[in-house]
Amino acid sequence: MPLAVPLDIHPPVADALSTGRPVVALESTIITHGMPWPQNEDMAAAVEAIIVEEGATPATIAVIDGRLKIGLSPAERQALAQRDGAMKLSRADLAFALAEGRSGGTTVAATMLAAHLAGIAVFATGGIGGVHRGAETSFDISADLDELARTPVIVVSAGPKAILDIAKTLEVLETRGVPVVGYGTDAMPAFWSRESGLAAPLRLDTPEAIARFQRMRAALGIGGGVLVANPVPEADEIPADEMAGFIARAQADAEAAGITGKAVTPGLLSRILELTEGRSLATNIALVKNNARLAARIASALAARKD
Repeated sequence: MPLAVPLDIHPPVADALSTGRPVVALESTIITHGMPWPQNEDMAAAVEAIIVEEGATPATIAVIDGRLKIGLSPAERQALAQRDGAMKLSRADLAFALAEGRSGGTTVAATMLAAHLAGIAVFATGGIGGVHRGAETSFDISADLDELARTPVIVVSAGPKAILDIAKTLEVLETRGVPVVGYGTDAMPAFWSRESGLAAPLRLDTPEAIARFQRMRAALGIGGGVLVANPVPEADEIPADEMAGFIARAQADAEAAGITGKAVTPGLLSRILELTEGRSLATNIALVKNNARLAARIASALAARKD
């Protein structure tokens, strides 16, 4: 007899899914590894509130004491935001955490996997993982890219994290057949910055157009997800040329400290927070809110028409 997944769907999420109302998945590594307390909890609560304002139901995904949570209560979210020793969970170790009764925040890859398992079609995050700089020798490439190729979830982000090699990330996504759509822009955004210096492969200007595109992909039998690259609001951005200096210094510091593997991204983000004297965190919060609003509108457009 197959083992049942230890799965808890938060009642408001279960109700929305059962009645066909729009739901937006949210990751939790941004809570456990991406921001310090209490900004992480304040951000998470504000993002969920934005999704509710837009007429959708938020579903923050995490693993707590060996249970896969599709949506968190306020008390669960607050406890997760203060939890020490939470794992950073991707496809490779999601089942390990469930089997061993552990707790952790889900990355883009693990959140996509869990969202699809629950029947959620749209997911909002800050930035996706990708090909790290120097990957030609380190082979450091995020599992997010393969998950985008295999799991049919629309992922709304502000582009790949700017600490990555964005050109190589786009090449890998193209090879994997993942559409990358600039929302209202011809330029590929770079997380904290509205422009990376690269062109967005595709462009769509409305949530309805994104929903229509995904329905056509499904009609053709094309698997995998869509990456929507939504630029951070202009008032909140840190221009790419300014960010380049901070990123270079953080990269050099990480190499000198021997930081590798899963510790690279949180380590770099923490160092950049120091170097920018908090500006990077403010921009990060602004772009996550912006992505949540767009994701809710896409989810509503998908729910409005069931072919």
